[in-house]
Amino acid sequence: MTQARQIADRLLDAQVEFLLAEVTGERFAEVIARDVAAVLAVGETIRFGDVVSLEQGEQTVATVLDRIGGSPVIADTVGVFSDAIYDHIASNTEYTLGDVVDREPVEALLEKIFGMHQAQERILDRLTESPLVATVASRFVDKLIGDFVQANRERAEKIPGVSSLMSLGQSAANRAKKVAADSTFVGDLAGKGALFALKRTNNAIRDMLRDAPVHSAAMEFWDLHADEPVAGLREYLTQKDLNELVQICYEIAVTTREKEYFGLLVRECVEVFYARYSNHTLSAMLPELGLDADDISTEILRYGPAVIESAKRNGVLAGLIRERLEPFFYSDQVLEILGGEETDAEHSVARID
Repeated sequence: MTQARQIADRLLDAQVEFLLAEVTGERFAEVIARDVAAVLAVGETIRFGDVVSLEQGEQTVATVLDRIGGSPVIADTVGVFSDAIYDHIASNTEYTLGDVVDREPVEALLEKIFGMHQAQERILDRLTESPLVATVASRFVDKLIGDFVQANRERAEKIPGVSSLMSLGQSAANRAKKVAADSTFVGDLAGKGALFALKRTNNAIRDMLRDAPVHSAAMEFWDLHADEPVAGLREYLTQKDLNELVQICYEIAVTTREKEYFGLLVRECVEVFYARYSNHTLSAMLPELGLDADDISTEILRYGPAVIESAKRNGVLAGLIRERLEPFFYSDQVLEILGGEETDAEHSVARID
């Protein structure tokens, strides 16, 4: 068996050299094209639903969202990315906002938002249920009326004798406010007044969204900015503002991901995907993802050669290949075959002699 072991060593060396040659230079591109084509040919015979169950798909998506979505890499880089984007925006005057975002989808988005009357009605109705929102609306209306009265008062005071009458009226109004603060009945009226103010405000918003040219005004606002450099966006918020907004949004995403209801939504999406594509073959799904064999080969060749060449230089690749093949070449079965071939060769030589 000693000579058989020597033969096995030589075969193992030849196999390692052959595999190393397969991933070297131009030959690597040929091997990748061949193997990708072979894999896709096999994929044509396998249905997605036959190799991936619905439960497996749900577990995989849940794992990706749990492990990758909350990974330290994402947490560490989200703020860095926002700072880098802001720095680029702050210095970029080559592109305008219109170069980056087309007008047509913006117009369609705004038209859809302003046309969502059901959502608008529901939001406005729910706002009337909040006492605090009613108070805010009341103060808003009071502010408008107050500013209007003040503007007219300034004009009226220019007329001789009117100034004293305005002062008398202001004193009476102040006393009325004090009485209102000390009176439960008047306070109830004030609360009803706040609700009335909110309803009036809501009605004004409804009329504005439905009848006023809000969509045209919004597009006019867009057009005013579309021809300005992207750098102009930094005038709306500071780098610190952007960083904090991104961090807050990331925190919302991470905490939402941990909720049970989010898991239900994910499972529902997986079920819809599975129902739609379970009868597709693995290869037929690639075009649905916008990929083909050339795309896969290109991406492998984009990164593979550099990694393989580095592993070859330090001997790691040859060591890994040898480690995988040694158990086969040194197995009792192979050594027995090689030993038997050795014995047959010796018998042939003996007969010749």
